[in-house]
Amino acid sequence: MSVLSKEAGGDFNVGCIGKDVENYLGNKRRKLFEEGDAQRLYAYFFDRQCKEPGFVYSMQVDENGCMGSCFWADARSRASYQYFGDVVTFDATYLTNIYKMPFVPFSGVNHHHQTIMFGCALLVNETAESYVWLLRTWQEAMLGRAPSTIITDDDKAMAKAIGEVLPNTTHRLCLWHILQKFPEHLAYVYNRFPDFQKDFHHCIHNTITIDEFEHEWSVILVKYELGDNTWLQNLYNRREKWVPAYLRSTFCAGMSTTQRSESMNKFFKDYVRSSTMVSDFVHQYEKALDARYFKEKEKDVRTKSTCAILKTCYKIEEEASIVYTRKSFTIFQDELFNSQRYNSTKFSNEGESKTYRVVPHGKETPLYHVTLESGGDKVTCTCHMFEFMGILCRHILCVLGKKSKLDCLSQHHILERWTINAKSRPIIDIPILEGHVTPQDDLAMRKNSLMMQFYVIAELGTKSRKKLNHLSLALDKVHNELLLMEDDDNIEESVGPVGRESTYESISQRSQVVSNFSQTIQDPPRVPTKGRPKSLRAKNPKEMQPTKKRRCSVCKNEGHARNNCPLVRDIGHTVQVDSTNLDS
Repeated sequence: MSVLSKEAGGDFNVGCIGKDVENYLGNKRRKLFEEGDAQRLYAYFFDRQCKEPGFVYSMQVDENGCMGSCFWADARSRASYQYFGDVVTFDATYLTNIYKMPFVPFSGVNHHHQTIMFGCALLVNETAESYVWLLRTWQEAMLGRAPSTIITDDDKAMAKAIGEVLPNTTHRLCLWHILQKFPEHLAYVYNRFPDFQKDFHHCIHNTITIDEFEHEWSVILVKYELGDNTWLQNLYNRREKWVPAYLRSTFCAGMSTTQRSESMNKFFKDYVRSSTMVSDFVHQYEKALDARYFKEKEKDVRTKSTCAILKTCYKIEEEASIVYTRKSFTIFQDELFNSQRYNSTKFSNEGESKTYRVVPHGKETPLYHVTLESGGDKVTCTCHMFEFMGILCRHILCVLGKKSKLDCLSQHHILERWTINAKSRPIIDIPILEGHVTPQDDLAMRKNSLMMQFYVIAELGTKSRKKLNHLSLALDKVHNELLLMEDDDNIEESVGPVGRESTYESISQRSQVVSNFSQTIQDPPRVPTKGRPKSLRAKNPKEMQPTKKRRCSVCKNEGHARNNCPLVRDIGHTVQVDSTNLDS
């Protein structure tokens, strides 16, 4: 009402009351329910693909005609994957809609270290078969390119699907989800040994090499009598997927958890509720996505229109401020500044490579080894920050500073994905409405334009039997005329075979399960619940444990507080009776 009042110039000029507005919106919502949630979602996907050639989607329909899992990705998400799709995270812990279908976002990190989307899905269940379908559909939408690393939570169905669809991708488990399970399975150890948590944290987070981790792990098993713990042994057998010491040399864009996916879940929480219908959710998702891309544009403008504040006199810092985005430069600058707190000494000299010992000034630990090849183009450190994140570490910069090689930033040490021009390299063309139109896009747009016309005509032609018969006869006539007509120019030959087009077409034809617009897609099954749901996020067992019971400060019993303690009531009653007797 406040918006209407402001537009009309006052409450008296609106012409209706608040109840009228509620009734109008209620009738509108009821009409939407009558139309069908899944049917509206499919119509939106179809219409969106007609208007935007780069938009792809896939929807499953079961034998009863009910909507199953669905996936979609717009042109911006597909283009972003071409630039930043080397590391992907996804999880299914967020419930965003009235059907309790898990929301599965594919996310990554852009050159500003912001979370970006590579498409998303709503799953009807979390079985291995559903994940296999989703990963295959998603990979096809991303033009067949597989990520180098994928990070998920510890889910067996996910792991099975990834092994089948993405066999050459490094599968890393979310470290946070792994560590959350330790208090659940080893509660007795935490209670019995106060130092266990500190020793375990050091073993996981502070061991640099694999040998260091293996040694400390063995010590912990003996010290805390965990050699026969089956759960811990099973987790140890998969250590290559979650222990940092094993994964330091694997590029993960600085990510060790699925926090990117979960941060997107938190971001979407401002746009959706547990009662949101799937068709409305897609629209809200687009609004959220627009907000994310606007933030990326803001960072682009800030990086290109401002100058970074330098902390040292090294020329390498000035060059890095020009090459890197502002966030990437801040990380590099911090490493460069802290490199002055370290001291390096030559440790060995083997052929054309030299190894240096790097330690903090006045200390013997932690110890790092930096190996420098002849010419200085290839340099490695035992911390593996460059391999893990793509930015030189303070230990390497310390050695380069000692050898007076901080005058320029070598191209071998610049990862393009962190630079200002990360999105300037050519990629496989994906049609986006903003920008130029290629011959391939022109062909797709011609088809899409005709499909839009056919969609409108089909809607009109199915309103009555008379119109349906007239439309069928007209289509047969036009079809025969087209078969007899000769092509004055062959569009297909002028365009030629294009990988993007074939991928786009195959997803379109396979995903659009319902080609007859008179057929109706039924809504997914819904289980009604009373009251407001307490959370949109699926919780792990630890979070679902009952909270600590209240203890009364008077009688020391559990289950109540002093304000409703029976003992206090009895005392108060006794005092009241005594005072009555005194008055008498």
